[in-house]
Amino acid sequence: MIKVVKFGGSSLASAEQFAKVGKIINADNERRYVVPSAPGKRNSKDTKVTDMLYACYDLVEADEDFRVPLMKIKDRYDTIINGLNLKLSLEDEFKKIAENFKNKAGVDYAASRGEYLNGIIMANYLGYEFVDAAEVIFFDKEGNFDAEKTDKVLSKRLAKIERAVIPGFYGANPDGSVRTFSRGGSDITGSIVSRAVHATCYENWTDVSGFLVADPRIIDHPETIKTITYRELRELSYMGASVLHEDAVFPVRKAGIPINIRNTNAPEDAGTWIVESTCHQSKYTITGIAGKKGFVSVNIDKDMMNSEVGFGRKVLSAFEENGISFEHMPSGIDTMTIFVHQPEFEGKEQSVISAIHRLAKPDSIELEGDLALIAVVGRGMKSTRGTAGRIFSALAHANINVKMIDQGSSELNIIIGVSNADFENAIRAIYDIFVVTQL
Repeated sequence: MIKVVKFGGSSLASAEQFAKVGKIINADNERRYVVPSAPGKRNSKDTKVTDMLYACYDLVEADEDFRVPLMKIKDRYDTIINGLNLKLSLEDEFKKIAENFKNKAGVDYAASRGEYLNGIIMANYLGYEFVDAAEVIFFDKEGNFDAEKTDKVLSKRLAKIERAVIPGFYGANPDGSVRTFSRGGSDITGSIVSRAVHATCYENWTDVSGFLVADPRIIDHPETIKTITYRELRELSYMGASVLHEDAVFPVRKAGIPINIRNTNAPEDAGTWIVESTCHQSKYTITGIAGKKGFVSVNIDKDMMNSEVGFGRKVLSAFEENGISFEHMPSGIDTMTIFVHQPEFEGKEQSVISAIHRLAKPDSIELEGDLALIAVVGRGMKSTRGTAGRIFSALAHANINVKMIDQGSSELNIIIGVSNADFENAIRAIYDIFVVTQL
């Protein structure tokens, strides 16, 4: 039995948090491989170490003196080391970083040092072996993650190591230079390591006790989701739910490894299990609600549109020409609506409209901005009659006008369009009918 444990920045922001993490790891002998993030904020006014590194490297690129901010970063680490009473010095590491900064090693190198240094401290604190991610995680010439090479090298390396710390967030390009994943990429590293060691479980420790049914900034103390499938998670993550980096799902999904989201500050909480499939019914008809503001609907009308072969392709080509991706595309017999991100679309709207007229020759085009999309997701919806009806009823009762509804063929999610101004009230209304009153 092998568990891979990943700890987020808030879990490793101070010596006190490190000590909590140490207790969690030592409490279970199966927690053999550890993936740390860079130190996060110690309080609301603090700055994450990764942000400090980005700011420091901005000075490097501007050919300005970066030594003072770099020493502030060193002080952050020294405070952790001293608080843990470790006999460890990062003096040589910071000399090397300063030298590489002078030689313009790159912004990815700079950002990755947060995890790298925290990994050294974590390995020293636990008595585990340190494995530099740049030696075992690889990207190809195009900058894409090389899954097969990484799995082969990492599996071979870790097979010889009983317990190890592998820093998250970065790997190496073919030329050996450091390359990072997108922000939050330590989640992906944990998933990659889990696949490589054939882990029985990937524990992702953060500052919340799992996935919540809705955004706690909108709903006071929302319920925790006990079990969620990868497909449900993908739908919710895409629409803004952000406990786990959405790309972290793929390596473990392929290997059938479950993810357990846990809370460092409440280790007794069971958290949320993310699984490929489950026979467990969710407590409510829905699993979760998530959404985003800031969309535009492009409404296209043309008589007999449904009988014109290639009409949809012609319309979408207009968006492709302008480098705009679409979110949803509900359609009728003579109408088609394309939903796109408003900030991306605003500067190109007339160019897109012109291209649609040129390519598809519609009768009319209407735009409506300041819209929000809300995803109601749940494997329980397939076996429950009247889900859409209850959503409409809840929104009508809250005096909210529905601009669009789009249900996927999987019956796993229903997408609703409302105005930006109604966004929060719509989520409250849906949460209330499915979770609070359970009508």
